[in-house]
Amino acid sequence: MWQAEIRVDLDAIRDNVATLRAATTAEVMAVVKADGYGHGMVPSARAALAGGATWLGVAALGEALELRRAGLTAPVLAWLHSPGLPLHEGVEAGIDLNAGSLGQLDELTAAARRAGRTARVHLKIDTGLARGGATPADWPALVEAAAKAQADQDLEIVGVWSHFVRSDEPGHETTDHQLAVFAEGLAVAERFGIEPRYRHIANSAATLTRPDAHYDLVRPGVAIYGLSPLPGPQPAGLRPAMTARARITMTKRVPQGQGVSYGHAYHTARETTLALLPLGYGDGVPRHASNAGPVLLGGKVRTIAGRVCMDQIVLDCGDDPVQAGDVATLFGPGTGGEPTATDWAEAIGTINYEIVTRFGGTRVPRVYDGTAGVGEVAR
Repeated sequence: MWQAEIRVDLDAIRDNVATLRAATTAEVMAVVKADGYGHGMVPSARAALAGGATWLGVAALGEALELRRAGLTAPVLAWLHSPGLPLHEGVEAGIDLNAGSLGQLDELTAAARRAGRTARVHLKIDTGLARGGATPADWPALVEAAAKAQADQDLEIVGVWSHFVRSDEPGHETTDHQLAVFAEGLAVAERFGIEPRYRHIANSAATLTRPDAHYDLVRPGVAIYGLSPLPGPQPAGLRPAMTARARITMTKRVPQGQGVSYGHAYHTARETTLALLPLGYGDGVPRHASNAGPVLLGGKVRTIAGRVCMDQIVLDCGDDPVQAGDVATLFGPGTGGEPTATDWAEAIGTINYEIVTRFGGTRVPRVYDGTAGVGEVAR
């Protein structure tokens, strides 16, 4: 008998990728960083490949190496490298690596020489996010150095890429400006003899709304898990893959005016039944969901009563006949009346990305449904 669990529908991930793939002429890189946004990196990657993705994307070198150790041979791009990492291991494993500065390019060149093979590199231009990548002012020097390293056969420039700032705000002028900067960056690269096979800038939002930004490769992340990065209705063809639920551990009757949980931030309005759930911020429930997070129990959506604790939350159930062992659902696809991760995000003032990614811990078993992966597997 389980107490709390995270269920992941691998068929949903497969089908979401297939939906995205059908809407573009570009190849699809499924972003599976951060343990697959809490869904499990390796099973999610397998499901995404089954849906038509041809690339996998991660942030850290260690994530990419884990995919290789799991036997996945699809192209993988890892893009977040601190100085001194063993990048030669990535080169040896055939992992594509990012360079957004001369220093990073130098490290990749050294890694290629140590590995004794050409490193596959994607050059990143900062088109306005002011995060990773070379600024337009620094871009020509990076491209020139990359062209030399490619001529020396230390590096192969596989891609040129960037990242949007506000593509989740359809029609925002910033996206058009970034596309113009990106196009100029590609023109500069071409003048230095670099014509990459893959040009990519589109994240989930741009994959859904900006076909002019698809180029050769799109990089959906949250959308492959069935969550929308956009305001408004859920995009057609996407269904959330994760469900978080728990069984009530106990119930009790308490009088009117009873303070509930730490600090007594909630008081009962009348005599009522309280139900205790064995999930808390140690499992992924945000503490700022106190007095705000919606939970389906006994056919009704209720709000967490009082503060979220490390291991537990409480629901005020009135006179409803709830009892220990009943199943409460925090969020899921929404098809059974339960809240979605987007509902949770809206209730507590965050984004659905954060809600699902929080549930990537080790204490609550993750169980897989569907055929597009490994079957039912507990972490």
